[in-house]
Amino acid sequence: MKITQATIYPLSIPLIEPIKMSRELVRDAKTVLLCLTDDEGRQGWGEASVAPLMTGETLDSLLGSVKYLVEHGKSCEWAEPNKFAEIFSSILYGNASAKSCFEMALLDLFTQRQSIPLWKYLRLENKLSNLAEPKPIPLLRMLGGSPEKEIADAKEYRALGFKHWKIKIGSLPLAKDMERVAMLSDLLDGDVISVDANGALSLADAIRFCESKQASKLSFAEQLVPADLPLSDFIALKQKSLIPIGLDESIHGLVEIEEFIQAQAFDGASLKLIKTGGVLEAVEAAKVLKANHLGINLACKIAETSLSGAATAAIGFALGEIPWGFSMSNQYLQFDICAQALTAKEGHLDVAQLSDSGVGIKPEESRVKDAIAKGYALIQC
Repeated sequence: MKITQATIYPLSIPLIEPIKMSRELVRDAKTVLLCLTDDEGRQGWGEASVAPLMTGETLDSLLGSVKYLVEHGKSCEWAEPNKFAEIFSSILYGNASAKSCFEMALLDLFTQRQSIPLWKYLRLENKLSNLAEPKPIPLLRMLGGSPEKEIADAKEYRALGFKHWKIKIGSLPLAKDMERVAMLSDLLDGDVISVDANGALSLADAIRFCESKQASKLSFAEQLVPADLPLSDFIALKQKSLIPIGLDESIHGLVEIEEFIQAQAFDGASLKLIKTGGVLEAVEAAKVLKANHLGINLACKIAETSLSGAATAAIGFALGEIPWGFSMSNQYLQFDICAQALTAKEGHLDVAQLSDSGVGIKPEESRVKDAIAKGYALIQC
């Protein structure tokens, strides 16, 4: 398979409402879309989101890396997906986000050629065909804002069928966050409830939080401390915590997963394509986590479109189940660039929405062009 043409779209899509994280306030989603055309005229789409505090990527740096990969990748033969990563590495060092964008578009083309949905291809290639038909994946809903808003949102979305929750902590004094967590845990008792500090807590505060009565109903706590702390601090947190410890910013792929498994320093991880370098590496990471009886949360960065959501969900449908839920972030966008956007049904995503061959969903070019970031233009290669 050869690439004959490529178009790169730098996008900025406003959120329904700003999302307050421990170290930033996100008002719009900046993401890069890539459309590849192959030698048979098919189009494949890829996406990667800007994440300066997670991957170091800005819109400009991500655009530059994707453009570089495309320009050099047009001369390559893309025949076997298990060789994609090797070819990427021969072109460009690091830059996992750009590679995930390119890989997604290539996989979309490859599985369209095979007339098979991406999730089924992943299941077959990973010898998971013995698994039952995939169950709907539980979607995780974030809670934030004033206590009144959090309570109202929790009640509204629980009535719609949501049973997985993420409470953002770390921007308020610890005592205030503990009050919020206790209140929401009581309100949502019996559901899968997690917190995410995005590395904002000190080790001492993280231990205090995890030993507290207020946190006792949580299913897991995600990335409480900074990713650059020594491994010994993560071991100490895990040993003293009364609740499961999940990691996000600390985990980019198999290297970190195996290091933390050997140290017995966590209970599960959040997997994002922009961290692992793409779908294929994320599947390998998920398989290792599952084999070691560790929790898995699949996640899109705030906030990616249905395209990235579909590629990420394909991993969950291939594996059969995702116990810590799926953070499908297109639900926070004012609009989606896909005409048939992924939607929650009773708080879940069902596999029928990804029945088409390829990634399973297509952007609508007119919508894509309307979302181009101010001061930027599409790039044709």
